[in-house]
Amino acid sequence: MSIAIKISLNEGLYLKEPQDSKLGRKIMQYSIEMIDEFGFEAFTFKKLAQKINSTEASIYRYFENKHLLLLFLVNWYWEWVNYLIGINTMNIANPKEKLKIVVHSIVSASKEDPGVAYVNENKLHNIVISEGNKAYHTKDVDQENSKGFFKSYKALATAVSKVISEVNPNFEYPYTLATNLFEMSNNHIYFAQHLPRLTDVAAHKNKADELETMLNYFVDKLLS
Repeated sequence: MSIAIKISLNEGLYLKEPQDSKLGRKIMQYSIEMIDEFGFEAFTFKKLAQKINSTEASIYRYFENKHLLLLFLVNWYWEWVNYLIGINTMNIANPKEKLKIVVHSIVSASKEDPGVAYVNENKLHNIVISEGNKAYHTKDVDQENSKGFFKSYKALATAVSKVISEVNPNFEYPYTLATNLFEMSNNHIYFAQHLPRLTDVAAHKNKADELETMLNYFVDKLLS
């Protein structure tokens, strides 16, 4: 199958670009499946190698360690959301309408897209929700930040904050609201599934629609 979409990421995240080879794409595809199923702590390159009928050494030619693999996958998702926002708001002039599309893009980014056959966006979103903080809540965050490993998240926050400022140029916290929209969308899906008394989003309903309504409510109240 031809690859319609390729996400460009910081070259420091990998030793060899996995999106450019069949083996690399298998590493991405099955690492997403395994981390989603078993969790990041239980995931190892040895288990991944067995799953894809390869060797640990071949995986280490792409990624130095599993932390950088997780960073790569989380960055891929951040870039994916930013890509969707750019595509979906391309011809939208009205700032308020544009911001509603931004919120919708954030919430709906987890839907599977045939344009990238080797990435299950829904399972990757599960990883971002449950394991994403481990990508940057680490002792090495400052060193990794200096290498540009979080540039994708910053670009996403900047894109959303610009739309927020278009809606209300006098709003003093556009970056804070931008990151909170993304973090809230992830946290409240997690809360609905596992800690329901921490959210008003109900797990038994259409979580995506309810979440989108809630985020738009906060946006309208803060920016009006």
